[in-house]
Amino acid sequence: MIALLLAAATTAIWLYLLLARGFFWLGKERDDNLLPGSTGTPDRLPAVIAIVPARDEAEVIARNIGSLLRQDYPGRLSVVLVDDQSADRTADLARDAAKAAGATERLTVLQGSDPPAGWTGKLWAMDRGFLHVQMEPTPPEFVLFTDADIAYEANDAVERLARGALVRGTVLTSLMVKLRCESFAERVLVPAFIFFFAKLYPFAWVNNPRRRLAAAAGGCMLVRREALEAAGGLARIRGALIDDCALAELMQHQGPIWLGLTRRVASLRPYPEFSDIRRMVVRSAYAELRYSPLRLTGTLIGMGLTYLAPPLLAIFADGSAQLLGIAIWIAMALAFQPTLRFYRRSPLWGLALPLIAAIYTAFTVESALQHRRGRGGAWKGRFQAGASAERIADA
Repeated sequence: MIALLLAAATTAIWLYLLLARGFFWLGKERDDNLLPGSTGTPDRLPAVIAIVPARDEAEVIARNIGSLLRQDYPGRLSVVLVDDQSADRTADLARDAAKAAGATERLTVLQGSDPPAGWTGKLWAMDRGFLHVQMEPTPPEFVLFTDADIAYEANDAVERLARGALVRGTVLTSLMVKLRCESFAERVLVPAFIFFFAKLYPFAWVNNPRRRLAAAAGGCMLVRREALEAAGGLARIRGALIDDCALAELMQHQGPIWLGLTRRVASLRPYPEFSDIRRMVVRSAYAELRYSPLRLTGTLIGMGLTYLAPPLLAIFADGSAQLLGIAIWIAMALAFQPTLRFYRRSPLWGLALPLIAAIYTAFTVESALQHRRGRGGAWKGRFQAGASAERIADA
């Protein structure tokens, strides 16, 4: 009887996920579809200034800056690098990249400083860049917040973002950049990271103005400057550890937002070992749960019912419970296929989704433990979770 009740519960969960959660698993929201029908946008587009916060990014900054400055953008496009007290040659290598691109005059390098109390380091650096942009003689219509470990591999990436924002009237247009998927650890864990994110924030729901679900991907976020100013600026989310979703929540009050997958923009950040991905997830997983033990407990139960129960039933139960376990295990493997195809991974990884989910669940527990020890939000020498108990400050 217990096995049958468990099978019924996990079946109900997966029926909801597959049929009533915005069909997140299909991965249809992509920048290929960002421009619906006839664009109707002008030949010359509004000015865009990219703001790149960077802290010890010597390994990737040249590709980032070079890819931005080589964009075929039919309008004014420049870059502001905020060097967040780097101990390496981040700023010098950025200048070298601008020189190699023949665009030295389009790069501005600002020196960052320690964040004040209540600010995370990245948001403070972003805010310094945004303040500089606001003081321009002719401030741009759009600001592109982009991470230093991002490469704009297609020359039309920024143009597509800007045209999409104009056509759709969005105040925030964000791309989930294509993550690296080369090492064994990346092949195991990266596609599932995208799958879980899309399940938590179904892109179709994010892009539907009638819904209030907000999310963004911090590597690439095109923002209307005036809308961000009207929202109160980045100071409103100064303590947010998950800054991209906090910004999306803030901007959604100003107008429509849009989020989609892309192959045009890619992450340069390598995760050669499982421990590298573990650190990335542990940094912010508990913040996603609002530092709530109750939410953590619910998450553990939910992950167990959703991902672990089906294979356990398939292996150890009998009768109807076993058949339901097998069916749901196959269904989740099939739901994982569009994400696996996007990352060009074998479809057999779908059967491993329960194990992968267990690994991410363990990372989430560790994130909670790190926060309890006062070491939450660890990033390049800073422990920032203490400032992040609220996603939007003073909201």
